[in-house]
Amino acid sequence: MGTADTVIPRVEERLSVDKETVIDGAVTVSTRTEVLDEIAEAQLERQTVEVTRIAMNIEVAHAPDVRKEGDVMIVPVLEERLVTRLFLVEEVHIRQHITSEPVNVPVSLRKQTVLIEQNAENKEN
Repeated sequence: MGTADTVIPRVEERLSVDKETVIDGAVTVSTRTEVLDEIAEAQLERQTVEVTRIAMNIEVAHAPDVRKEGDVMIVPVLEERLVTRLFLVEEVHIRQHITSEPVNVPVSLRKQTVLIEQNAENKEN
């Protein structure tokens, strides 16, 4: 007896994937600006300076430095006199005052909102 060869075909499946862009709708984007009136609140400070001149008229060996005592800055004022001695003529005392007051100022602020609408006529089924 002879042997008969059996042929079995080899089968292979292959997958192919494609992409396609499809527009299925559209939207309209717009902005709307509103003006809102509000009150801006702030704390304002004001500085004032008080200057006091103090007569001294005393002889000194050297010029004193500008100095600070508490909240007072002291500036010495000197003069040379004919006898070539140094005299402290006066001191200028400078005191700084700070005051604070609340203020309310009306301001207009702009605010934008975005509106998005779907356009029904462009939608495909």
